[in-house]
Amino acid sequence: MEFDGTFTIEDVSTEEVWLALSDPVLIKQSLPGCQFLTRVEDPDDVDFDALGEADAEDDPPTLPEADPEDISERAFVEGGHYAALMQLGVGSVKPSFRTVITIDEREFPSMNASGEGSASDSSFEMSSGMTLVDTDEGVDIEWEAEADVFGKVAQMGQRVINPVANRVVNRFFGSVEDRLTEVAEEDDSEGLRDRVRNLL
Repeated sequence: MEFDGTFTIEDVSTEEVWLALSDPVLIKQSLPGCQFLTRVEDPDDVDFDALGEADAEDDPPTLPEADPEDISERAFVEGGHYAALMQLGVGSVKPSFRTVITIDEREFPSMNASGEGSASDSSFEMSSGMTLVDTDEGVDIEWEAEADVFGKVAQMGQRVINPVANRVVNRFFGSVEDRLTEVAEEDDSEGLRDRVRNLL
């Protein structure tokens, strides 16, 4: 299955969107059903139960409260592996996917990732990418994803899966937009933008 689209966020800079979409904490909080998202050293040896317990503490601040330098330090890195636990409702089932994602390429303003996940009776493989484009109104996030789904979820067909995928994408970008709107409304938003630009 292939998905793509463009999501526009007004009154923000590409640097701000880049920083937000590079923050594993903000991504975790924006992804529906994501219980944790954390970097791992060995993608073939991930203890999801231990990671779930370790992630029980409160998340550190994200934009607009977080210091841009702190976000830059924990940002996704090219070649990095990230484990996530995601629970999604698909039709009559709600599988919890244990997922490992690799950042294949990351160079402003584009990022590509790939990964795979499995639940008790379903699995998937995916690749995705995005590019940020400056516009007169703000920033266009041009994104694309390709996924192969197997098992019980795959048996439901695209008529069931596509609305779920669209709902996840819209809720994800909507949440990111809400955070960045808060950044634009900050009294010192220009100062924040300058600090973000200096990080790139």
